[in-house]
Amino acid sequence: MTPLNKTQHPLKGVLFFMTAIFFISVVDAICKLFTKDLHAIQLVWGYFVGINLTLWIFFFLKGEKLSKLRTTDRPILQIFRPAFLVCSISSLFVGLTYLPIAEATAIGFVAPLFITAFSVPILKEKVDIHRWGAVVFGLIGVIIIVRPGGNFWHFASIMPLLGALFFAIFQILTRLLSETEKTLTTLFYTGLGGLGWSSLIVPFVWVVPSQIHILVFFATGALGALAHLCMISAFDRAEASLLAPYNYTKLLWVAVFGYSIFGDIPSIEMWIGAGIIVSAGFYVLYREKKHRVEEIRVFSEED
Repeated sequence: MTPLNKTQHPLKGVLFFMTAIFFISVVDAICKLFTKDLHAIQLVWGYFVGINLTLWIFFFLKGEKLSKLRTTDRPILQIFRPAFLVCSISSLFVGLTYLPIAEATAIGFVAPLFITAFSVPILKEKVDIHRWGAVVFGLIGVIIIVRPGGNFWHFASIMPLLGALFFAIFQILTRLLSETEKTLTTLFYTGLGGLGWSSLIVPFVWVVPSQIHILVFFATGALGALAHLCMISAFDRAEASLLAPYNYTKLLWVAVFGYSIFGDIPSIEMWIGAGIIVSAGFYVLYREKKHRVEEIRVFSEED
């Protein structure tokens, strides 16, 4: 498949990406608010119901045909990839049931470090000692946040970490699919697969939803779909290495939502641990950028 030539607009890309992060933060806050009424898995199921409705409206307005959307060269990967997204979101929402939203989000920031680790066995990439050091450094940040043996320690503390683990696998599989698959095709299977996998487990925790719960399903799903579309627009306009650091703006949003909605005040340990995790993430980005520059220089010298 021949790659498309896309015009770069870095500022627009950043704005689209930050908008996506804001939408995702709102979804997390809404779902945490309703974990008192519904199990996290049912909230995930409702989220995917809303995403599919929104995506089908988008596809209809865009004039996309079902036969075109479902055409894929890697059906097995397209089917199983959303399972990891369902596991990731479910783990995060279970964590949000018990943990302050800022702490749960900060723990989840180790996902890029897990991606670094998984890129070795799955993508066959070479990871040097510097990146492995960043992974270990980031995990130290997680330990500072959850404080094993302290008052904050809870079985749910591990859930955002599991969520980050599943999300890393999801992202690795996304990277594999991006080599051959169209973006809208992958988006189509993400929504449909997410609904399918969550539908398998939601009967075990099912509670008849009220009208307000149905509205929550539609609202979170619409925001989730808009976040995905904004991210697609962002990556169409700017490089991933430029956009990646803006993931961390989510911590600011959830800190605001946590205080204003739930009265949570992030602890000093959370900020220290988050700072360590973010620093490790930035270091991985720095090493990746440096590696690319060196590759370009080597190729230039060979020419």
